[in-house]
Parts: sequence; structure tokens; C-alpha cells
Amino acid sequence: MQNYEKKDLGSVSESAPDFRSNDGSLVSALKTLLFFTLLMVTLPIGLYFASKSLLFEGSLGYSSNDSYFYAAIVAVLAVHVVLALFVYVAWNEGSRQTREGKQD
Repeated sequence: MQNYEKKDLGSVSESAPDFRSNDGSLVSALKTLLFFTLLMVTLPIGLYFASKSLLFEGSLGYSSNDSYFYAAIVAVLAVHVVLALFVYVAWNEGSRQTREGKQD
């Protein structure tokens, strides 16, 4: 093995990438992903059952078979809205990080 002087070791550690500086962006991305995952699971299912029983059967008086169909449409629309919001937030988060990186 070669003997390295302290100044040589310092230059190696300074040139190595510091992955700890990206922890903030990683945590932010994971929080965003967790939020939209929970939203993707709960919102369509909740809207399905709520719209089926309260809106279509309760207020509009649709039959049970018709209310299943229309409630499923509401749930599918909710999935698309959540996906569109996720793409919008992820796109803006990525562009914000690149703008902050350019300012440094």
C-alpha cells in the first residue's frame, strides 16, 4: 500500500461528490411521492363510495346498477386528476431545483 500524506487525502475527499448535500431534495421527493401515493389510494376509493351512495343513489335516485357505473367514472376521473397533479408538482419541483442549483 502507498503512504498518502494528509494533504493528498484532503484533496481526494474534497473532489469526491458529497451525497449528503442532496438529502434535502431526496426527502422532499419522498414526501411528495408518499403524499400522492396516499392520495391515489384514498381519493378515488372514497369518491367512489361517497358518490355512489350519496350522489347517485341518494340525491339523483339512480338504480344500484347505474350508480355503480357512474361512481366508477367519478373514481377514474379522480385518478386522472391525481396523476396530473403529481406530474405538475414533480415537473415544478425539478425545475425549481435546477434553478436553485444554477444560482449557487
